[in-house]
Amino acid sequence: MRRDDLCLYLGPADRAQLQALLTDRNTPRKIVWRAEIVLATADGFGTNEIMRRAATSKPTVWRWQQRYLDEGVAGLKRDKTRPSRVPPLSQEARLAVIAKTVQETPPNATHWSRSMMAEAVGISPSSVGRIWAEAGLKPHLAHGFKVSNDPLFEEKVTDIVGLYLDPPDRAVVLCVDEKSQIQALDRTQPGLPLKRGRAATMTQDYKRHGTTTLFAALDVKSGMVIGDCMPRHRAKEFLAFLRRIERIVPKSRDVHLVLDNYATHKTPEVKAWLEKHARFKLHFTPTSASWLNLVERFFAAITTRQIRRGSYTSLDDLETAIYEYLAHHNAKPKPFVWSKSAEDILARERRALDALDTIRGSR
Repeated sequence: MRRDDLCLYLGPADRAQLQALLTDRNTPRKIVWRAEIVLATADGFGTNEIMRRAATSKPTVWRWQQRYLDEGVAGLKRDKTRPSRVPPLSQEARLAVIAKTVQETPPNATHWSRSMMAEAVGISPSSVGRIWAEAGLKPHLAHGFKVSNDPLFEEKVTDIVGLYLDPPDRAVVLCVDEKSQIQALDRTQPGLPLKRGRAATMTQDYKRHGTTTLFAALDVKSGMVIGDCMPRHRAKEFLAFLRRIERIVPKSRDVHLVLDNYATHKTPEVKAWLEKHARFKLHFTPTSASWLNLVERFFAAITTRQIRRGSYTSLDDLETAIYEYLAHHNAKPKPFVWSKSAEDILARERRALDALDTIRGSR
């Protein structure tokens, strides 16, 4: 029987399904088009008329007529699976890429790129990218780290984390540090404002109008910050800041200060002042462990939100912006919540040291 003479009978259920596909606004256009071909065939229209209505070729009309005869309405809703023109990568190729990535380095670089790996293995760069994504490998990234060599690391970590998680009664825990060399930079040209589809711009050319040092003491419990800008960060300025803390904190409270190992915190003048003010108790972070001082979180916030993208015409302008930020922060203070226990930190430190020992032993 010739295709032009095809007789196709639609049952009531199939006709209702096809009509529903035509009236449903969410039906993809290609499925509507296939349903129209089948309905026109069942209504007795010839192939040439269906070709004219559907604006398609004769083989296409025949294809969807045959698909309906073979699979019904469900067959019209799916596309035929076609074999890929590119053969799938073998497991050996995948393993070769992963092994080469983690065990070798390219001859002319410190790490692999997709193009270099593709050339070395003989596959496409996009295939290399897919393999890396599936294996969770990111050769272009390298995270920095610093392992403390402080012999009292364990004792200091346990002491400071204990202050964060279980502060002593009737005492104030303050994290103290200096953010030095904050530059008052005045941009030489105005930048373009933020708009849809484009980030704000800021010229890299600037004029320097001096530097200031921000002394800050973060109250671990309340999140309040005592701050003061000073021209330098010597023992003299540090003592002035300690005296300010002395005036602000009620006399009935002990004061526990978390500090780093900067030399100005340990001068004879500072020690003499502390001997006269017994309620002040200092807790030094381990060497190379400034991350243990919570005030660093505050410094990161003020740098990102206020200082880095600001333009200041004078040193007074910069210090005014810093004091305004402090006032805004203290109006609605929010403490930084410490969540890691001392045991977690020490276990991580031991894993890092073991990993370093393994690397050194394999060289």
